[in-house]
Amino acid sequence: MTQPQTLDRALAAVIRNHGGIGGAAAVLKGGEVLLHHGWGWADQDRRYPFTPASLFRICSISKQFTCATLIDRFPDPSALDGDVKARLPLLAEPAPRTADLANNQSGLRDYWATAMLCGSPVEAPFGEAEAQRLIRLSRSLHFEPGTRYSYCNQNFRILGDILADRADRPLSDLLQTIFDRAGMERAILGAETSALPDGTIGYEGSLEEGFRPAVNRILWTGDAGIAASLDDMIAWEKFIDATRDDANGLYRRISTPQSFRNGAPAKYGFGISHGKMLGKRITSHGGGLRGWRSIRFYAPEERISVVVLLNHLGDPRPAAQELFAAALGVPSKGPDAVKAPGWSGTYIEPETGLVTRIETSPDNKVQLHFTGRAAEALDAKGEAEAGNDSVRLRRSADGLWMDRPDENFSSRLVPQEGEAKTDIAGSFHSPEYDATLTVVDRGGQLAGAFSGFLGPGLMQPLIPAGPDLWRLPCPRSLDYSPPGDWTIAFRREGGRIAGARAGCWPARKIEFGRA
Repeated sequence: MTQPQTLDRALAAVIRNHGGIGGAAAVLKGGEVLLHHGWGWADQDRRYPFTPASLFRICSISKQFTCATLIDRFPDPSALDGDVKARLPLLAEPAPRTADLANNQSGLRDYWATAMLCGSPVEAPFGEAEAQRLIRLSRSLHFEPGTRYSYCNQNFRILGDILADRADRPLSDLLQTIFDRAGMERAILGAETSALPDGTIGYEGSLEEGFRPAVNRILWTGDAGIAASLDDMIAWEKFIDATRDDANGLYRRISTPQSFRNGAPAKYGFGISHGKMLGKRITSHGGGLRGWRSIRFYAPEERISVVVLLNHLGDPRPAAQELFAAALGVPSKGPDAVKAPGWSGTYIEPETGLVTRIETSPDNKVQLHFTGRAAEALDAKGEAEAGNDSVRLRRSADGLWMDRPDENFSSRLVPQEGEAKTDIAGSFHSPEYDATLTVVDRGGQLAGAFSGFLGPGLMQPLIPAGPDLWRLPCPRSLDYSPPGDWTIAFRREGGRIAGARAGCWPARKIEFGRA
């Protein structure tokens, strides 16, 4: 049995190293609460403390509640396949199934990224009208449904909208039935993200530079709209453990492992990630909006749950891992990484068309820039292999390969050599999104910006990546985590630039012709 003082010491370290302005954490074992604590400020100006009862935006953890509502009302989700198709009226390809949306295998581009493609300013209002217009614009998919994984928020917005229409009731009412069943007394669908009913605020900044209230003007629904307290999340974890042996239990049904259409196992399904932490199998999900970060997970063999909620932009996963280690009575970190020489380079991943960069960090981690969010940290295993639980780089006789089993693909990376020509200034248009890419040369500096029905985007310096290949940075976006660099691959006809293809990890293969 974990000694209380061990968890207390771990919590003190979490608050010291990850606590920021405020937060809350809980550890449960066998449905019993071992740790239950809030710290810091829910509102520093008004000096409201952050307590286990403070409402918190659980962000993308919301997705599992949308899927629980789906499975509860439609045990066979295929009954809604026609509803999905009807919400994509311009799609020229076979529509994804309901299960494809729930498993993040839809092939739809995420509106979190395409909003920036259509010129949205940072922190701009983004409501029902903007979301529906972006969803309905889809004419193509960036992969065949069921064949690949790509995180896509609008999958769950579509599911929530369909559920509300089918029931002729607000999604908030439908979610409330799940909250009531789990004993989540304060949980609500707080789709309007600019404020919470109890005044809890999310913050940007750091201890060194100070904290400031984060600005949210996005209307999130089934994808990231739920607000719940730590006490509510404890109730959810108790519900999960209490129903663990019930074949018809709600969490058991949404956490059943899924697969791709070729039979390969998928590590994401129905709003739940399947993976390991400290060698133990867990079902989990994290969340983040500007000002808010969170994670919850359940280790079924150990019957241990951990929840960490931060009302700032610190990373909750290390904190959760430290608390989990304390509950298990094991070290929280593995051995130091071995030296990782010779990994740096720039490549194209041919299936997605995305620039893929590899660097080595001072702590000997191999840093892989592909998904466009934070770099993926890989441990070097000699000179021929580097990897983590989700991705592996390996050298072979025919080149460098990137294996991504969680996304159901493996690809040989194509090295990029040679300089990019600078005769790329001009205007380019995407018929699918009615968006414009403008490239200008200002005194020898090339810069680019997207614009569309959401506004004129910010000009950002273009970064050369190879012959006719550039990166267009997107350092900030509607959400706290930007979609990352856009890869811009220019196309020539007769030696002159005739068009371009733009893409980032959540929104790939978007064609632009010269305007």
